[in-house]
Amino acid sequence: MWTPVPKATIQLVALVFALGTAPAIFAAEALVDEDAALAFEDYPRVRYIEYPEWFTNSFLDLRVDLADAIDQGKQGIIVYFGQKHCAYCEALMQINFGSETDIVEYTRRHFNVIPVDIWGGREVTDLAGEVLPENRYAEREKTNFTPSLVFYARDGREALRLRGYSPPYRFRAALEYVVDGYYRSESLRDYLARADPPPKFEVSDMNEQPFFSPPPYALDRTHVVAQRPLLVFFEQRDCHACDILHSDPLADEATLGRLRDFDVVQLDMWSQTPVWTPDGQRITAREWANNLGLIYAPALLFFDEHGDEIIRVQSVVKLYRLRGVLDYVLERGYQVAPTFQRWREMVGPQALADQ
Repeated sequence: MWTPVPKATIQLVALVFALGTAPAIFAAEALVDEDAALAFEDYPRVRYIEYPEWFTNSFLDLRVDLADAIDQGKQGIIVYFGQKHCAYCEALMQINFGSETDIVEYTRRHFNVIPVDIWGGREVTDLAGEVLPENRYAEREKTNFTPSLVFYARDGREALRLRGYSPPYRFRAALEYVVDGYYRSESLRDYLARADPPPKFEVSDMNEQPFFSPPPYALDRTHVVAQRPLLVFFEQRDCHACDILHSDPLADEATLGRLRDFDVVQLDMWSQTPVWTPDGQRITAREWANNLGLIYAPALLFFDEHGDEIIRVQSVVKLYRLRGVLDYVLERGYQVAPTFQRWREMVGPQALADQ
């Protein structure tokens, strides 16, 4: 009997052939079904998250950590920003790093991973020699979402930054993007598009919602201050993660209630649809997404009444995190806290959960 091939498998195979990577490096167990990677719940609860034993037991002097990685013949280091009780950190550990998968072997072969607790007080010495506690370091690096991972190459240059949880096939592609040096010549967005190009034909329609404003997309806020914040959904056709967003978080009545206080627009991130952007540019949706460096669909971008970007979500987002970000914008948490995480601590997780 024929069994449909999971989309994650198809995309990984596409990466192999489009980027010229030797198929032998892809172990079968690395082909994790995308449904499994997106099926976890992010509602607040006690989670006992342990780092893998192969994470580096670091004194948090990143200069020393990078030198050690170079001495071991590796490509560089990954600074992992995480926290206790984080469902997305748990997904990274259990799904991407859950066993001796190809992802684990590939990561260990090319990088040392340095864990940082975004609420911790240990001193971190960054690659420029500045010393500051973990929590201040996480704030300086704008760690709105955990897990966040910053890749540093052998020369100390930041090669890539992933904010939030990435499914296995995309995480594996990001690793190769850095290891093979593509970050020196192209964006991750372009790299991924070569391996997993957008559909040339309308394989499936975009998800429609009654709260999406119709075209024309005159989003300019530089001449007249808007009455409400703006939320732009960048999506694409034939997007399983987009389907899940619309069938789960966006089916929640409390979430829909919050969205009524936004101007909401949906754009196909690969389309030639004309857009007048919040900062006054007249370009296409594709050009705008490229200028923004968007690497994941769906991506949610929030702008204030003046057209300034507040925050963006371009990783897996479930119900609880989405509600929290909506509240962060509506309650202007960005005016009183340096990051979304700091604002959540100020408000209290239970206050968000009860809403």
